[in-house]
Amino acid sequence: MKTQNILIAHPSNEQELNTIKAFFEALKIKFEVAKDTPYDPVFVAKIERGREDYENGKGVTFSIDELNQLCK
Repeated sequence: MKTQNILIAHPSNEQELNTIKAFFEALKIKFEVAKDTPYDPVFVAKIERGREDYENGKGVTFSIDELNQLCK
């Protein structure tokens, strides 16, 4: 029994995805496009909101020493 090779591509836009699909179809290579994301959308929204807050000056930075003091 031959082991199946698995390729994982990370196209950064729709054009790259369509190019990869066309390439595989031209070579008659079976493929599938995953419809789900490994991350919970609520979690992703929180991370994005945190990034936006930080960019808008709402973030707080700590030095390593200050962080170590907080963790004691």
